Amino acid sequence: MASREKNFAKNTFIISLGTILPKFTSLITLPILTGRLTTAEYGTYDLINTLVSLFLPLATLQIQAAAFRFLIDRRDNKKEADRVVTNIVAFVLPVSILALTVLFFALRNLTATIRALICVYFFVDILLKATQQIVRGFSNNKLYSLSSIVHSVLNMVLLVLLVSVGDQGLAGVLIAMTASQLAGLLLLIFRGGILKHINFRLVSVDMWKEMLGYSWPLVPNALSHWVLRVSDRFVITLFLGVEANAMYAVANKIPSLLDTFQSTFSLAWQENAALAARDDDSSAYYTHMFDEMFGVFAGITALLIAATPLLFWLLINSKYSGAYNQMPILFMGMFFACLATFINGIYIAHKKTKSVGIMTVAAGGINLVIDLLFVNVIGIYAGSISTLVAYFFLMIERMVGATKLEEVHYNLKKILLYLAILCLMCVLCWKNSLVSNSLNMLIGVAFAAVVNREILKTSVQMISGRVFHHRK
Repeated sequence: MASREKNFAKNTFIISLGTILPKFTSLITLPILTGRLTTAEYGTYDLINTLVSLFLPLATLQIQAAAFRFLIDRRDNKKEADRVVTNIVAFVLPVSILALTVLFFALRNLTATIRALICVYFFVDILLKATQQIVRGFSNNKLYSLSSIVHSVLNMVLLVLLVSVGDQGLAGVLIAMTASQLAGLLLLIFRGGILKHINFRLVSVDMWKEMLGYSWPLVPNALSHWVLRVSDRFVITLFLGVEANAMYAVANKIPSLLDTFQSTFSLAWQENAALAARDDDSSAYYTHMFDEMFGVFAGITALLIAATPLLFWLLINSKYSGAYNQMPILFMGMFFACLATFINGIYIAHKKTKSVGIMTVAAGGINLVIDLLFVNVIGIYAGSISTLVAYFFLMIERMVGATKLEEVHYNLKKILLYLAILCLMCVLCWKNSLVSNSLNMLIGVAFAAVVNREILKTSVQMISGRVFHHRK
């Protein structure tokens, strides 16, 4: 178990460089977008951005997800690895071109220039996502992170030049996102040696069937995640207007940082969970890792809640002040989402993608129903509350379902105690007074340090040991 944890910690650190930095740069550019774009433009930009999570699964049937899982089992066999890569590329290219042609004509309410920019952006994004999964399948996490760093830094620079300095508005944003993603894609292709794995003589319909058999159940899963994460914004836009959507989109910015941390651990965890599924002590390992990660996610959530008043003041334009009160609710929703996604790793390890999809569809339905029932009653609170309820349901379902695959045990007393502390912090954050914010900061730091004391102790020992060894 120690070697697996060491490998998990190593991969987490490497991947964190490629997931946390992009979110950090997005926070830096947030004042530019909220300041230079009108509220309506920002609302439109957010809708375009969230369409990616809807369009990508439909266009590709999530076959890029099969690249990662299938390469894990075949990475040591060059011919089989070449078959996987070739068939992924041979499927994604024509299907995405056809889908984007349809999309161009479907977006007839936008100008031809904006439609063209959106389609090019989506095409590059599809290729980037597929290539990232291939690189991860070969366990080249360093290159994966490097491409993300290049993409995020270039995107930040181009946004400053095109939007802040050049005043190009929404078109400038789309050009910046496309160019930066293209740079990341080219880096993966040439540094990752992707082209040498492509041999179109290996294209096989049977291989497509095998990979699609794994990936297609992830389509409803991905669409349901889209419903969970962004249908709120479409319902809010439909009933309350694009300005209200902009307010809700901004409210998600700081809580979504938690999702960034989760994605870092999740990407590393998926590989470890898949490899551990073959071992005799897999149940004990999964139980231990859930207990550890529950504490990590709870600690990070506490720190973010405590820092919210300061982050909001630093990063978000005052015209979006109405977004603040949504954040405590969204923090808890994202916390439950993190736990549900982490447990997904056990399902992916056992290739139970159908089970993943079915319950995510149910959670998406809960989210949408609450949105529609209450948006005209409580406004944008309907979006944040529906997110909280749906992810809580999904977390409970995932926890129960995982015990049917492995003998995973949960410390319910610890779970309830941590949840009570986080809820108290959310109430204090919502009050937003000097006293409540100061108290929240003390609670957040103390709580995060106590629940992760063993991890912090181990990290300090490792760092001090390396420093001492280096000095010798």
